[in-house]
Amino acid sequence: MTTTGRRALLVAGASAAAAALTGCTSGDAGPRRPGAAEEAAAREAERVARAEAALRRRAVTASRTLLARYDAVLAAHPALHARVAPLRASVAAHAVALGEGDRPAPGPSTATPGAGEGTAVAAVPAEPEAALRELAAAARAASDAHTAELLAAPPEYARLLASVAAAGAAHAYLLTEGARA
Repeated sequence: MTTTGRRALLVAGASAAAAALTGCTSGDAGPRRPGAAEEAAAREAERVARAEAALRRRAVTASRTLLARYDAVLAAHPALHARVAPLRASVAAHAVALGEGDRPAPGPSTATPGAGEGTAVAAVPAEPEAALRELAAAARAASDAHTAELLAAPPEYARLLASVAAAGAAHAYLLTEGARA
């Protein structure tokens, strides 16, 4: 048995013993009314759940904003499709992974730039290279937003945010410096 397994077994045994002792020492046979500790724990759990839901909304919003930017660039500069579309597909997958699993992200051919729920997209520069630079800046901004949320995120979600942030930084590189290499 591993150390972690033994530790889990000890914790489970201690918890069961504590529960048994609590049940034995209780004087009344009726249903137990939650005490102050249980109510405080429930309030804290609710606060944590609300904070995590807000964090997930912010992460999805950052990814959807970036996705709308990709769509706007693709609509304004169809010639960039081969270079930009694979990165756009990755951003769409990130939005789904970050919590938008209830509806698929629209494809570039069906998306209307700026038509997302509250997602305003700035005008795309007429020059393709300038549009790519602005798209790279948007990818960096989304990456920075995801990175800023890491400390507040639960461990599994923090790993996902870190991965999406790293991908955003790579996209920024590929949109600008990567084309020169």
